[in-house]
Amino acid sequence: MRKALLALVSVLFAAGTIGTNIGPALVDDRPLLVLLLSSRNRNLLGAIPYVDAPTFFLVGFFRLLIAAVALYFVGRWFGERALRWTESQVGEMPRIYHWTERVTARAGWLAVLLMPGSNIVCLLVGHMKMTPRQFVTVACTGIALRLVVLWNAGKAVEDEIESVVDWINQYQWWIVGGLFALSFLQSARRRSPGPPDPDSPDPDATDPSAPATEPDPQP
Repeated sequence: MRKALLALVSVLFAAGTIGTNIGPALVDDRPLLVLLLSSRNRNLLGAIPYVDAPTFFLVGFFRLLIAAVALYFVGRWFGERALRWTESQVGEMPRIYHWTERVTARAGWLAVLLMPGSNIVCLLVGHMKMTPRQFVTVACTGIALRLVVLWNAGKAVEDEIESVVDWINQYQWWIVGGLFALSFLQSARRRSPGPPDPDSPDPDATDPSAPATEPDPQP
């Protein structure tokens, strides 16, 4: 199970990188593919003029939820080593990363509600022993709220989004090539500690078979 989980997370990271980089070029012609690969905010907003509401909400919801749940269990089963590994994979800036850590440690479930798509938040609350039921409930609520806000915001500026996409289409493959080059350079500069060993979980991580306790929202 742990090996399958790490494989899934690796696939999601790879798909997310591809989806983020090809999004500017294909969001108008292949919005469903773009959202399946990566439902980041900019892809969600960019796809709004080109998809109907059911597609937007269903695909966006399940793509975000799958990633959130997978990362939650990585944090729950592998603990601190998973946090360090994922930090190296996602390439978050140190200040943003540590700020998110502090906010999550203080806010607990509220951080999940407000940032349900954050890799670090999902890992941390898993590591903090939030129960799976509470996590899924709060994450589903947060994702639904995010999609509603993005859909209404996108509809309000739909013409502007189409204009931006039309402009990008003039240089789309140059932009895609630049984004892939940037991703490659960022990856080459990182020093990854290697993925957690699925056969040797962190001793401080929660045993998935043991009863979990509610996280303490206090600092």
